[in-house]
Amino acid sequence: MASTRTTLPPLGYLPLGERPLRRLPQLLSGLALYGFSLALLVRASLGVNPWSVLYDGLTRHTPLSFGTISAVVGVLALLGWIPLRQRPTFGTFANIAVLALSSDLGLLLVPPYQGLAARSVLLAAGIAVNALAIAVYVGARLGPGPRDGLMTGAAAVTGRSLRFVRTVIELTVLAAGWLLGGRVGVGTVLYALAVGPVAQLLLPRFAYRGAAESAGPAQAPAGRDRRRDVTGAGGR
Repeated sequence: MASTRTTLPPLGYLPLGERPLRRLPQLLSGLALYGFSLALLVRASLGVNPWSVLYDGLTRHTPLSFGTISAVVGVLALLGWIPLRQRPTFGTFANIAVLALSSDLGLLLVPPYQGLAARSVLLAAGIAVNALAIAVYVGARLGPGPRDGLMTGAAAVTGRSLRFVRTVIELTVLAAGWLLGGRVGVGTVLYALAVGPVAQLLLPRFAYRGAAESAGPAQAPAGRDRRRDVTGAGGR
């Protein structure tokens, strides 16, 4: 009997030179959607994801915009790759730039101070768009964002599970953001519960398959089908 559980397709990094006209627009559109979804969550004022709690808290203590702070934190996270011997890709740098621009643009387009009903709609839309964005840009397979690469690199160096390392980092980020005044609420919990499962459900629709993978198991390199990429699971 076939399993009803969603099976993730191969998601490991593939060079930009492989079908760039197909994959580059997918990467950029996915990142733009991701940044816009963060703006929706901020405007909902019902709680944002852990990294956005940190950005939100820092905006209260600096003159920098939400998007600029996300870029600064992204660069700092990228510096953390050096001792972990991680190598950034085009997708890593695009993640920093596009998320900063699209989140700030979203905050300009979506007005603040709406009623509870409108804010609830913004929260639901932000979570849904965020999950879609993760599936789109991760599916392009052009490399992890700086925060995801920090998590996967730390997991590889320490030998601990990715789930453990990610939990520790995100709880630390969440606590720091909350202490700085970042908004934590029901939206933070709903995001944590909903985004991962929805993104996993959508990933098979957007994941690019390389030439060797499309050729089938007989022509693919040994063990290729068993690889699982976890770099984009958090979508940062």
